[in-house]
Amino acid sequence: MINLKNLNIILTGATGIIGNAILEKLTSAGSNVLATGTNDVKLQEIQNKFKNLSVLKFDISDHKNINQFVEDCSKLLSNKIDVLINNAGITQDNLSIRMKEEEWKKVIDINLTSTFLITKNVIKKMLKSKKGKIINVTSVVGHSGNIGQANYAASKAGIIAMSKSLALEYGKKNVTVNSVSPGFIVSDMTAKISDEHTDLMKSRISLNKFGSPEDVANSIAFLSSNLSDYITGETIHVNGGMYFS
Repeated sequence: MINLKNLNIILTGATGIIGNAILEKLTSAGSNVLATGTNDVKLQEIQNKFKNLSVLKFDISDHKNINQFVEDCSKLLSNKIDVLINNAGITQDNLSIRMKEEEWKKVIDINLTSTFLITKNVIKKMLKSKKGKIINVTSVVGHSGNIGQANYAASKAGIIAMSKSLALEYGKKNVTVNSVSPGFIVSDMTAKISDEHTDLMKSRISLNKFGSPEDVANSIAFLSSNLSDYITGETIHVNGGMYFS
């Protein structure tokens, strides 16, 4: 088992299916996790479910308060942040000619800008402790594109490029920055896909099946551990052979 004992980890987007799988993996490996989200009921559920877990309600679209949010996270983690996992994200799908400017801006603001601002403020903390790991959850569509998801694909492609840039900027300071790029994973999002489209998508995946949330969590646990100390600026694809980079 990967050992994450005594690591202090922030996880955004913690209350969904993938977030729960990540929490299961991280807490069972001994880490102390601060989980964030916007749903009071779901935050209480995960606090009751997992050990070594604190929760903090915060809407990452509230950009003016992100600095204070990171300060609050740091205090709850005894002023030591070892790992940041940016998992929060939204979709607002539409064909590009029908996509409203608000739909474009909201997805970019939450998925990309919020991730940058949180990461920026956490890196400042990591520089003081002279080490840290940033893990950004992106998507296969950030590499391949997807019909009806120009905004989402752009936001996820932006995260990939941003991660590489941050890896170059802070590698010498012992801060690594990597991405995990899931394909079609059984989740709240894939549950909305019709059966016909589900069969079509599976036919395009080499392993002929959707991945599990645990598949994503395993990659994140690896990148959180000392086993990944010499890896930075990389993207781990968890897509069953749907896309080869």
